[in-house]
Amino acid sequence: MIYSKEVEEMCTVAQGVHHGCAPIPEEAKWVQAKKVEDISGLTHGVGWCAPQQGACKLTLNVKEGIIQEALVETIGCSGMTHSAAMASEILPGLTVMEALNTDLVCDAINTAMRELFLQIVYGRTQSAFSEDGLPIGAGLEDLGKGLRSQVGTMYGTLKKGPRYLEMAEGYVTGIALDADNEIIGYKFVNLGKMTDFIKKGDDPNTAYEKACGQYGRVDDAVKVIDPRKE
Repeated sequence: MIYSKEVEEMCTVAQGVHHGCAPIPEEAKWVQAKKVEDISGLTHGVGWCAPQQGACKLTLNVKEGIIQEALVETIGCSGMTHSAAMASEILPGLTVMEALNTDLVCDAINTAMRELFLQIVYGRTQSAFSEDGLPIGAGLEDLGKGLRSQVGTMYGTLKKGPRYLEMAEGYVTGIALDADNEIIGYKFVNLGKMTDFIKKGDDPNTAYEKACGQYGRVDDAVKVIDPRKE
């Protein structure tokens, strides 16, 4: 340790009372986090790249400072999907400090890691008040039974109005309109279910029909349009 001449010549003054860092909530315990291994929790963070062309939602499950589980979801940029693939290999096994200072390939994923790190070290995790935290595998619960990201894709213009393209239920195949051309429902196909039916032996047409559904007053519609063609 090197001190300047001015500091060396100073007299010593006691620092006085110091109670340590403020405790943060972690898995139903109050913890004075002093070392990286003091950190535990499951939480989510969202990041974006510099041109803001794409975004990433990152979910980490941290136990005693080590990332045990990572869910990387991206949207808006085709290259980000490959970056996410690499990040899913990189993150498990790292400490949260290592992950913060590791190139996760994509700026959006790096930014998500930064935002998520802040939540974790400030005790703002989703599992802050859950006894023993959440089990490894809890991150997959965000995806539902089909293990697909919850994606909403909508498009609209002033001249032609809105188009629903993708909902949480699935790929939108038709928009139901009333006599005033206002949307009153939509039809969809759940691509995850359709794929599962095909894997179980159904022919594609049967699988498609079984995976279709509708929401709203579709049966009352004056017409149903294809949002990608009409």
